[in-house]
Amino acid sequence: MPYDENLAERIRRVVAGRHGVTEKRMFGGLAFLLDGKMFCGIANSDLMVRVGPERYEAALSLPHVRPMDFTGRPMTGYVYVGPEGSGFDEQVRAWVDEALAFVSTLEAQPTAKRSRRSPRRP
Repeated sequence: MPYDENLAERIRRVVAGRHGVTEKRMFGGLAFLLDGKMFCGIANSDLMVRVGPERYEAALSLPHVRPMDFTGRPMTGYVYVGPEGSGFDEQVRAWVDEALAFVSTLEAQPTAKRSRRSPRRP
């Protein structure tokens, strides 16, 4: 099932003009990244939100929120918000703002250095 394009547009409106935000197709859906770190995304009609380990349990206690278990095991710090919990623009903004706030606290990932050696020849 393709991701919810309407939800994607609503997220785009929230992050419009924010420096460092990119989109990437992932998980059969769409991910939004800040400086290369995923902060939210869409899988089918669910909003994926990176709340961080400190806010994880509190987020799970909210209506329409469940663990993100894309791989079959819950990923601590990430939650799925069902359509009922992201149906209004204010809800989407609150989740996206929370995810951006958390990801903004993370250290930048070091970029991989390219080898200066010549490519191997067969």
